[in-house]
Amino acid sequence: MNETLKTIQQRRSVKKYKSDAVPKALLEQIAQAGIQAASGLNKQSPIVLVITDKAIRDKLSKLNAGKDPFFRSDPFYGAPAVLVVLADKSVPTYIYDGSLVMGNMLLAAQALGLGACWIHRAKETFEMEEGKEILRQIGLDGEYEGIGNCIVGYPDTVPEEKPRKENRIYYI
Repeated sequence: MNETLKTIQQRRSVKKYKSDAVPKALLEQIAQAGIQAASGLNKQSPIVLVITDKAIRDKLSKLNAGKDPFFRSDPFYGAPAVLVVLADKSVPTYIYDGSLVMGNMLLAAQALGLGACWIHRAKETFEMEEGKEILRQIGLDGEYEGIGNCIVGYPDTVPEEKPRKENRIYYI
């Protein structure tokens, strides 16, 4: 089987990570794979924040958890790195473009032997004043909306393969 197709079929969401740091070179490859995604009219509106600073990562985790009572602990499942995708809201296809960036990064992490998972509530996190302050601190201004958090790390468990629903492809 083609390696790309094999990676797509084997990718699973990882929800338990080792504390080992992910080398910067691997995170750069994942982020680069993300920004290579297709974008509407080639506007390339999404940006990626690669977060390995534990204090910032933990702050984002708390902001994210505050929006969902289901998470009483770390919604990032202990992953040491978070790649946040934001996109310029002035571009009509920004949500779709950012979603493609997230998909590419999830597949890149799998291809590199890492675990990853899409964690929602990036939109809500960066609508809060604390989230906006993080963006200001790194000099990012503009009308960006959080699309998703791609948590990345070395898996501490191997997710089981779950069956896919049937009858989801129709040929005409």
